[in-house]
Amino acid sequence: MLEEVKNKFQEEFLAPNQYGALTLAYIGDCVYEMYVRSYLLSCGDQKVNSLHKKASKLVCAASQAAFYHKIEHLLDEEEAAAFHRGRNTKSQVPKNAVLSDYRLATGVESLLGFLYVSGKIERISELMAYLFSNEK
Repeated sequence: MLEEVKNKFQEEFLAPNQYGALTLAYIGDCVYEMYVRSYLLSCGDQKVNSLHKKASKLVCAASQAAFYHKIEHLLDEEEAAAFHRGRNTKSQVPKNAVLSDYRLATGVESLLGFLYVSGKIERISELMAYLFSNEK
């Protein structure tokens, strides 16, 4: 039953290459934050304020840039292309972010959005698990 729901949900998406890089980054940002929050919950019960502070440190542009450097060697050609497409997209950089980190973060979000829209949830889980493998 759950597999049928997943398949129906995936059918609703366009092909990944039909989305703009920033659109993929939009959903990828959400995917990244969900994994970060899930990881923090797996570390045990904590006060919500503490969870928020820890999550904010992990979802900022600098942390996402560091994540890219950690997984860069694990990406296949298609994944690297999705990353580069997002990284090279011009957008407004927030005042609290460094341009180079922000571009890498947008690339990471585009990659995760690409994988999500492609239905490659297991691959997202692998990459995120690799990120958190040294965190605990």
